[in-house]
Amino acid sequence: MLRNSSPIIYGIPNCDSVKKAMEWCKRNKIEYTFHNYKTEGITAVKIKSWCKTAGWQLLLNKKSTTWKNIGQSLKKEVTTEGQAIKLMQEHTTLIKRPVIEINGTILIGYDEEVYTDQLLTR
Repeated sequence: MLRNSSPIIYGIPNCDSVKKAMEWCKRNKIEYTFHNYKTEGITAVKIKSWCKTAGWQLLLNKKSTTWKNIGQSLKKEVTTEGQAIKLMQEHTTLIKRPVIEINGTILIGYDEEVYTDQLLTR
């Protein structure tokens, strides 16, 4: 049974994890809205709400190419949520992808088990 609202998938279209999430939704006949934060941007308020739910440490993708390419001094400055939010807003590819919002909950990353539990079985 599908939950009562359509998910919003946040990410960038050329990301493999985002592509997998959108394909999973299509296979399971789940209508969704896609928000490309590379072209549409993302507000600090939105990132802050995600951090409140999941924690900025989970949201900040330190395995990304962008993280690897930013300067060491900038990396060392990211020790608080506020600093992380500012950096993620300036460099949206630092946000772990995808972020899926559904019914006041967020799902971070691609995980079919979590998707099945959160998007199909409730």
